[in-house]
Amino acid sequence: MNEKEFLTARFEEHRPHLRAVSYRMLGSFSDADDAVQEAWVRLNRSDASAVENLGGWLTTVVARVCLNVLRSRETRREESLGVHVPDPVVSSAVGADPEQEALLVDSVGLALLVVLQTLSPAERLAFVLHDMFAVPFEEIAPIVDRTPTAARQLASRARRRVRGTAPEPDPDLSRQREVVDAFMAAARDGDLERLVATLHPDVVLRADTGAAASSHVVRGGEAVAGQALLFSRLAGPGTESRPALVNGAVGQVAFRDGELFSVLGFTVAAGRIVAIDILADAERLARLDLVDLD
Repeated sequence: MNEKEFLTARFEEHRPHLRAVSYRMLGSFSDADDAVQEAWVRLNRSDASAVENLGGWLTTVVARVCLNVLRSRETRREESLGVHVPDPVVSSAVGADPEQEALLVDSVGLALLVVLQTLSPAERLAFVLHDMFAVPFEEIAPIVDRTPTAARQLASRARRRVRGTAPEPDPDLSRQREVVDAFMAAARDGDLERLVATLHPDVVLRADTGAAASSHVVRGGEAVAGQALLFSRLAGPGTESRPALVNGAVGQVAFRDGELFSVLGFTVAAGRIVAIDILADAERLARLDLVDLD
């Protein structure tokens, strides 16, 4: 094995971790892959033999690239055009394949990724690196051009926002499935009362169709139940719904005439649905990897 092949092999060992970091930072598979590729380019331009901790070095590079992407988004205010549901990790209802496991570690649900979008770029970086990947603040500080104490404060502010906004899901998938199955059955039967019973009074539904005019947020049990009945009626006879795991939690995927129509991620807590995130953007759905979904 020559030096180039050796370096490539070492980089590939770190790729799953780097993709997991960048996915949590950016919520986009394509942007995450671009960030990882940029790390590979920079590694090739550097003296790799002088790098003592390659994993730490690569994580720092990916973090800097992601930070620049987040700052660029903030400048363009892309997410202000409408509801934005991050790219979902969709896998079989019986479990994810090995490559997806790295993305699902710590069960980073869609609801949490949505909340992360509301943080400043520096807050998101500090929270993701420290709270999700245990990177010391001494290493985070130079990335965000702060002192370690200031970096700790960034993560603390982000943590308070997450705890106050992102619901903590029930860890038991079987209990999640019972609630979601009851919700789906009530929607199919057109039973508003049963639907409301599966929902938390403050439930939030986010629907991302890819178009600002039709993407929307609905809040409250009765309003979300009404919307679920509407979706069920609009689905039509050519639509098939199938259970799946969405970011490690119970979800559903819908196919219309054999084509992926929507992905629904559910957050279940204390026996009720507290959040529903729907991706129905045909362009983004077409790019999802559903190889593990049988």
